[in-house]
Amino acid sequence: MPEAGLNQRVGAIRRFNRFYTQKIGVLEESLLQSPFTLGQVRVLYELTHRERATATELAKALALDAGYLSRMLRGFERSNLMEKRPSPADGWQSLLSLTELGRRTFLPLDLRAQKEIGAMLKHLSGSEQRQLITAMHTIERLLGAGAAAESRTPYILRSHQPGDMGWVVHRHGVLYAQEYGWDERFEALVAEIVAKFVQNYDPKRERCWIAEKDGEIAGSVFLVQESKTIAKLRLLLVEPSARGLGIGGRLVSECARFARNAGYRKITLWTQSVLSAARHIYKKAGFRLARRERHNSFGYDLVGENWELSL
Repeated sequence: MPEAGLNQRVGAIRRFNRFYTQKIGVLEESLLQSPFTLGQVRVLYELTHRERATATELAKALALDAGYLSRMLRGFERSNLMEKRPSPADGWQSLLSLTELGRRTFLPLDLRAQKEIGAMLKHLSGSEQRQLITAMHTIERLLGAGAAAESRTPYILRSHQPGDMGWVVHRHGVLYAQEYGWDERFEALVAEIVAKFVQNYDPKRERCWIAEKDGEIAGSVFLVQESKTIAKLRLLLVEPSARGLGIGGRLVSECARFARNAGYRKITLWTQSVLSAARHIYKKAGFRLARRERHNSFGYDLVGENWELSL
């Protein structure tokens, strides 16, 4: 490549870097109007989203200097934001996790990040948002781990946006009619649940996750407040074309993570005995079958099941 052409491309990348770092505020002394730096928030995020983590794994995932990370982790431990315990698999490693205080501290940062990104996206049309996400995927693919990274996580999770609720109702109605023969009364039930969620939405206690694959919605789930200590998981759905990628399990695990951070003590859900794939996901996530009851709904004799997960 001619030297002039290379210099132009380098300049273009540097301009983009300056624009994007200013856009997301990483050059500020603290991030998200918090006492934490960008590096600290990155580590807190990883600790929140990993069930078990070691310092070695964090350093590799975040490309952080081991000494710098070690000092940061000691600070978290002194502040009672993080705790560690010996790894049963490797005596030289410790398993790191956030304390209850750490989770409560990070939750408002996570919510604030969601809100700020949502505010940035709301000025774009749906088509423009998909173009943006596709461009980001391209940058990640070309500069990151390539096809291996895509095969590990070939989808993204996000919070709900205008238009998503209609998709949830429509796809539940269509898929359950196609796969189980359920009539329009099931679609009406879904519409009722969605309407109640929108009308009473409390972002600190409730959440909807939308899974996207290649710019298209691939699945969804809701977590809503049943009482002060009990949350309810509702409307888990994964598109047939996206099944087998682990989306259902990831959506359920996000519900459990959010519920713990929000202070719930239990998650309940209602499903049907014929929904074997969903039942498998719930069982794998640690839910237990609490009770069963026969009923006639949506044009069929069904066996309803109540499942529970203690947090």
